[in-house]
Amino acid sequence: MVSFEMDDEQKMVQETVASFAADLMEPAMRESDEKGEVPGEVIAKGWELGLLGGCIPEEYEGFGEQLSALTGVIALEELGWGDLSMAMHLMAPSVLAISVLDQGTEEQKKQYLPAFCREEYKAASSALVEPYYNFCPSAMRAVAERDGDEYVINGKKCLVPLAKESDHMLVFAATNPGMGFSGVDAFIVPVGTKGVEIGDREKNMGIKALSTYPVNFKDCRVPLVCRLGEESGCDFLRLLSRSRLALAALAVGMSRRALEHSRDYATQRIAFGEPIGSRQAIAFMIAEMAIEVDATRLLVWEAAWRCDKNMDFEKEAALAKNYAADMAMMVCDRGVQIMGGHGYIRDNPVELWFRNARGFATFEGMVMV
Repeated sequence: MVSFEMDDEQKMVQETVASFAADLMEPAMRESDEKGEVPGEVIAKGWELGLLGGCIPEEYEGFGEQLSALTGVIALEELGWGDLSMAMHLMAPSVLAISVLDQGTEEQKKQYLPAFCREEYKAASSALVEPYYNFCPSAMRAVAERDGDEYVINGKKCLVPLAKESDHMLVFAATNPGMGFSGVDAFIVPVGTKGVEIGDREKNMGIKALSTYPVNFKDCRVPLVCRLGEESGCDFLRLLSRSRLALAALAVGMSRRALEHSRDYATQRIAFGEPIGSRQAIAFMIAEMAIEVDATRLLVWEAAWRCDKNMDFEKEAALAKNYAADMAMMVCDRGVQIMGGHGYIRDNPVELWFRNARGFATFEGMVMV
């Protein structure tokens, strides 16, 4: 039976991350967005929480016992509450690290995982999204062709986080085009490899503090040992689904913040002698926002619980991520409406959340639990 009660460890994780988000992330949110960079203090203090190192077993220099998607989405919701850009920057290395932990060979785990367990933040990137209309992960245009003991990667990627700041990126490419999800593999590519061309930083509508880049691969050669899982390859749909859980959890956290801000404003804003929240139209808006936030969280938790129980969870993860993308847009749009004209002003955080919310329909493979 599904339990809706967090265990002691999950409660501790939630409280710790919530405190970090309230004390460091939320106060720096606006300035970070305006400057287009994440404060170094936030990265350093966030890394000290050990959210990634806590997933990695001691044999690979971590201090965790078992990878838990449910614990991960609980933590990511609180990070999303603090600020989406900072959360995605802090957890960008999770895609490479968790993919290797979940499906890498023993040699790959020993080679790459210890770097994410040390005191200083270790940037790592992932390249999944492609700059084409109606992009679908199951119909990847980037290809990796086998040539002896090497793979040759060709293709274009966009929304690649921290590409210039990282030593390695996890690149997703089709090894069997036309075979859908089963025809896609992942490759651990050193950023300095010949044929990896990183473009200028993208100018995004939202997540402005997170540096993302377009990356082109032109006859980029990597040895067979760089293929995640080597000869056996990887289960791409499983990795994609774990990423979708993470993104959905971030959407829940950010939307919850927008809901709380709108609720508080509606109870404090006096118009014609009464709080605007006492008017039915506003009250119904807030009630529907709360319903959607809670409903999405339950979708995310169910999918994460199924993942931890080694049950099929891919459909549930897709539903949660798609629902979360729509929910975030609705909640943040309602937040702008409740503020009236003030909601369109940059000094008000709802416009920032609204811009960030629009990205969830596009985001894929940028964080993972």
